[in-house]
Amino acid sequence: MSINNKCPCGSGIKYKKCCKLYHDGKIPNNALILMKSRYSAYALKNAKYIQKSSLNQDDLESIQEFSKKTSFQNLKIIEFIDGNEKAYVTFKATLFNANKDTSFTEKSTFFKKNNKWFYVDGELL
Repeated sequence: MSINNKCPCGSGIKYKKCCKLYHDGKIPNNALILMKSRYSAYALKNAKYIQKSSLNQDDLESIQEFSKKTSFQNLKIIEFIDGNEKAYVTFKATLFNANKDTSFTEKSTFFKKNNKWFYVDGELL
């Protein structure tokens, strides 16, 4: 994908002015931005960013395999509950894996540690 294409997160902004900033090291200032940048990282097969932004340090190989086999079509934010140390983002991801619709809705939990947000886990809805 070209850095001049629209960002996979659905912002409507070019990737170079959106999630690429976070993929290159800028720290998201809230859980919603982190969640959207993680979605873009999955879409762009950036497994290192996914691993780095997760409190649980997800398995790099599993992330790479999932991203490689999956087409990320759309992200819809349903709800964002912000907090000082804990936040929640509910979203619907439209995905295709082996030409099969594997879309899902998830409520993700994020924690702030040392002034930086991290993905903790998600509950499928």
